[in-house]
Amino acid sequence: MSAPVLVVIDMQEVFASPASAWSTPGFPDAEVGVARLLPAFGDRVVFTRFTAPAEPHGAWARYYEDWPFALVPPDDPLYDLVPAFRDSGHTDVTETTFGKWGRGLREAIGGADEIVLAGVSTDCCVLSTALPAADAGVRVRVAADACAGLTEVDHQRALDAMALYAPLIRIETTESILGTFR
Repeated sequence: MSAPVLVVIDMQEVFASPASAWSTPGFPDAEVGVARLLPAFGDRVVFTRFTAPAEPHGAWARYYEDWPFALVPPDDPLYDLVPAFRDSGHTDVTETTFGKWGRGLREAIGGADEIVLAGVSTDCCVLSTALPAADAGVRVRVAADACAGLTEVDHQRALDAMALYAPLIRIETTESILGTFR
């Protein structure tokens, strides 16, 4: 079994800023949890970023009709990682989809058979990453208190849905994950 990789989902300005239409109210708590996890994983950390596609197609075209503010280039400050993680030096995987599991993330984790997920939002991008990773045979641990949903109810519902996939997906606390490194 290889060492686990911490995958930090979408800790970006667009989800952190209270002025953003996509603001995630629990973002500050998730940020604290992520910061606690980082030292334990050393260089085995991947940050993901969500960005809009240059030209949305299919259902995404309708989606961006509802959210036109987000149709900006990937290098727009809206899609920057928050300052605490911006210059971390860790690998960065950018996708135009909610789920980050794909070729880029598979390559970034370097063949690891276990990932720990943290970030936002639990009820969208974290959930959409956890399920296909587990289907691909990767053991997934979700640091529940290092994630945040659009509401506390939505956060819990997403955790409950992922818990249905046990033992492929395990819901844990930051403390229990850190305990495996002691």
